[in-house]
Formats: sequence, C-alpha cells, structure tokens
Amino acid sequence: MGVLRFYHLTRAPVEQTLPKLLRRALDAGMRVQMRCSTAERAAWFDQKLWFGSDDPFLPHGVAGGEHDALQPILLDPEDRLHAGIDCLMCLEGAPVSPEDVAQLDRTFIFFDGHDADALAHARGQWKVLTGAGLGAEYWSEASGRWAMERSVPAADQRA
Repeated sequence: MGVLRFYHLTRAPVEQTLPKLLRRALDAGMRVQMRCSTAERAAWFDQKLWFGSDDPFLPHGVAGGEHDALQPILLDPEDRLHAGIDCLMCLEGAPVSPEDVAQLDRTFIFFDGHDADALAHARGQWKVLTGAGLGAEYWSEASGRWAMERSVPAADQRA
C-alpha cells in the first residue's frame, strides 16, 4: 500500500498542476494512469499535454490503442486499473477504490477548491478511503505553495 494524497486546487487549475507531478513520477521511473471523468475530458487532457504545457514532452496516450501497455502516461475515463501502473491520478471526481489504492505506490486525487460539488465529492472520497483503513495526506496550495495540511495514518499504524 502506497501514498494517498488529496490535492486541493485553489490557485492553479489541474492542467497547470499536473505536468510537474507527471514529470516527477516519470523521473522516478513510474508508469502513470490519469483517470479522467469522461472520454471527452480524456481527449481534452490529451491535447493539453501535447500543446498546453511548458514542461518538455510528456509521453502519453489515450487508452484503447494497441500500445496502452507501453505508455508511460495513460489517460483513461474508465473505472479500471491497467496492469503495470505505479501511480494513479484521479481528475475531476473520477472514482477510486480502496482496492485501487492498495495496489499502487502512489494515488493522487485532484479537486477544484472553487467548486462546491467537487469539494463535497473529495470529502466523501476522503471518508470512504480513510474509513477503509488507508492512510491519506491532504495537500493545499492556499498559502501560495504546496504544503501538507493534514494526514491520517493507515489503520495498522494508528494508536
């Protein structure tokens, strides 16, 4: 069981935040799955990764191609975990299960701090995942830089 982080976006949109974290994951040798809310949003993120980032090229593809297993970053709107994935990044309310988190080195959940529905959904995900005994970290950029604001240890590490 790896790290579970919630990223509360208040200063920059997800498409500006993702490239830095994607680059770090790739540099660490991880394969990343971006779980998108819909097929349309997967296509939108695909375009943003090709043309909307100041970061050097981030090799990626949208699930459903013949080379899915070779993609360093795989975008998928489906609620499934691909083989060989080390890091799952859930975007815009995309679902994640305790079983998903338990299989991965990293799971990141991004949510828009200016959207009441997104906040409520993220709170629900926090309750379900920590209630299942998983440890979790809550990260915020409200101060102008990313900082961990709260953490809950995994059930087997709680006093």
